[in-house]
Amino acid sequence: MNELLATIISGLIIDENEHFYFLQKNGQTFRLNKAEGAHQIGEMVEGFTYINQKQESCVTTKIPKVRKGHYAFATVTQVRKDLGVFVDIGISDKEMVVSCDELPTIRELWPKAGDQLFVSLRVDAKNRIWATLADEKMFKAMARKGQESQQNENVTGTVYRLKLAGSYLLTDDYYIGFVHPSERYQEPRLGEKVQARVIGLRPDGVLNLSMKPRAHEAINDDAQMILAYLKRSQTQTMPYTDKSSPEAIKQMFGISKGQFKRALGHLMKEKLIEQVDGQTKLL
Repeated sequence: MNELLATIISGLIIDENEHFYFLQKNGQTFRLNKAEGAHQIGEMVEGFTYINQKQESCVTTKIPKVRKGHYAFATVTQVRKDLGVFVDIGISDKEMVVSCDELPTIRELWPKAGDQLFVSLRVDAKNRIWATLADEKMFKAMARKGQESQQNENVTGTVYRLKLAGSYLLTDDYYIGFVHPSERYQEPRLGEKVQARVIGLRPDGVLNLSMKPRAHEAINDDAQMILAYLKRSQTQTMPYTDKSSPEAIKQMFGISKGQFKRALGHLMKEKLIEQVDGQTKLL
């Protein structure tokens, strides 16, 4: 049965009951929900095969883009620390899991609900279907080569690979972008949608990107950056205030103490933050 799962088959309807048709393929029987449309016994029906939450062999005529040998983006729906992350591939009664073995070793960099992962499906020896992340070769095969004319353009993309050297993302226009750690304030999550701007082009066509603001946007974006930092903090606090040293501020946020104090002042004026006991707290 292993070879039939997570693929498209053409099966013969051999039986039915009140709620389901029963398709047969190579001696294996799959149930098809009658809510998907009317058929007759003896009819050949094409559909996608899977195992539902009740461990029943099923087929659906609503064929998902993600399947064995076929990749597409799937939305993260929930996270389980002991298992991995669940993604929605478009099947109403089954979500697929990306194993924790494929996720970053740092838990804070795991995807969150709403993030997007570019995945295919695999079936293990126990007939369990897993979502599996696309490798580097897949992204290179589908990506377009960047152009010098894109310099200083704003781009939006989804982070697909995290390395010590920096973060790789696929833009909405299917260019590969690279963000060096010096060009970001905080490392993005796997699957996170981020905004950046083009600051260069590598010989292999990969766009060098920066997630830091342009100089003329800095004061406003300094406040946005601090706000984003607090929102992503588990305690929604940070040990940095207008009393912190210029060195500590520069190391963490990449801005001067003057810029930092102006940003804090703006956020306090808008009643978005407060400073209490040597910490800045999100309100």
